[in-house]
Amino acid sequence: MSEPAGLGRFGEYGGRFVPESLVPACEQVEAAFREAWVDAGFRAELHELLTVYAGRPTPITPARRLSAELGLTLLLKREDLAHTGSHKINNVLGQALLARRMGKRRLLAETGAGQHGVAAATASALLGLECVVYMGERDVARQAPNVRRMRMLGARIVPVGTGSRTLKDATNEALRGWVADTAEAYYCIGSVMGPHPYPWMVREFQSVIGTEARAQVETVPDLVVACVGGGSNAAGTFTGFADTTARLVGVEAAGGAAMTNGTPGVLHGYHSMVLQDENGQITEAESIAAGLDYPGIGPEHAHLGAIGRVGYATVGDAEVVEAVHRLARTEGIIPALESAHALAWIIREAGELAGQTVLMTLSGRGDKDMEMFE
Repeated sequence: MSEPAGLGRFGEYGGRFVPESLVPACEQVEAAFREAWVDAGFRAELHELLTVYAGRPTPITPARRLSAELGLTLLLKREDLAHTGSHKINNVLGQALLARRMGKRRLLAETGAGQHGVAAATASALLGLECVVYMGERDVARQAPNVRRMRMLGARIVPVGTGSRTLKDATNEALRGWVADTAEAYYCIGSVMGPHPYPWMVREFQSVIGTEARAQVETVPDLVVACVGGGSNAAGTFTGFADTTARLVGVEAAGGAAMTNGTPGVLHGYHSMVLQDENGQITEAESIAAGLDYPGIGPEHAHLGAIGRVGYATVGDAEVVEAVHRLARTEGIIPALESAHALAWIIREAGELAGQTVLMTLSGRGDKDMEMFE
């Protein structure tokens, strides 16, 4: 998976579709990232934080009992064991270091499930930055444990009451907040979406997942699977296996599924597959998992799907809930609802996958979702 062409293009997708007032800010971020990413000092500091602070490398855990039940070999890349409980810390530590390098005073972040918000608040506390997190009112209610964590870490939560009151609307407000304060604020995007350079930059920060996993497996797995909303954990995982014989599958929420049900369009500053009506108006996504309740998908995912390198599938809420319970009761691991989408697909397709080795990225832990089961 290489650097995008031109102004952030992955094939026909990507680009930078922002108000004129944001173009200089995006250019500043791109220039700073390019400079930092070839700076040995920056890379060394990020590596140290990922190691001694975030707890990397995360292990690969064989799911032995569930594997026996399904008739395949299931390996779990345990991003739930990283500090803050998900893969989000990988990207946020990188962007927070970049923001400090650029002389910015505060991070602006959008969040759905709350894991990106928690990671942003955590990194801000660590590096002495202010943190403002935009979160839809619906998600504030259903992800209350993460809201409490963000506030304890010193972040200011901005509830968003417009539209569906979920991740899409939080992203809208975060972008507006950035327009109003580009001098001192840095927009810390949580996934491989947004205007160039964010889809590429976030993928690079998350590539540590795939790089580690590739080194940790004895042989290349037959199949690599990850859940997809915007798609950062999947993009990070796939970087380690894109040049191998492994089949790659991203699993979306059936009530969203921009890759499966969308058409090409522009959303939040980038061109990709999005859910929209015949007039080009964005339609609402719906998922039990707040982190997948988003009507778009990262542009590199759209490109990988278009060229056939990655296959995309969907699962419904009921399958996801069952997958959470099944992993908890067979392996003693409670996955996030987002991660359980990947597991639900593997369980559904087990008959077709008999005898294969399947690597799945378990992108986050399920503590945040416990109130959903009460």
